[in-house]
Amino acid sequence: MPCIYKKPTLLVMFEWDEAKRERTLVDRELDFLDAVRLFDGRPVIDVAARTETEARTLTTGQLDDGKFYTVVWTWRGKARRIISFRRARDDEERRHHADHPPHG
Repeated sequence: MPCIYKKPTLLVMFEWDEAKRERTLVDRELDFLDAVRLFDGRPVIDVAARTETEARTLTTGQLDDGKFYTVVWTWRGKARRIISFRRARDDEERRHHADHPPHG
């Protein structure tokens, strides 16, 4: 059953399969609710991906714990549907640093 998560300050709805969210919590100790924070205006990189059935986007960014994460998502109507959420791969993190050099 899909879950609809509304966060008014983001002006977009998010949805996901609640069973998949729960599996991700158990398997990866990551929550789709945290994935939503990658869309709050922080620096991210987006990479287009295509499956046979739909266009998807991989969005990679750094969360408040200092680690990099990637969320795979697609548009479903007016909602961003989260498909998966995981720690970013090394190449994704490097690409993010190349596009958004750390301040200092």
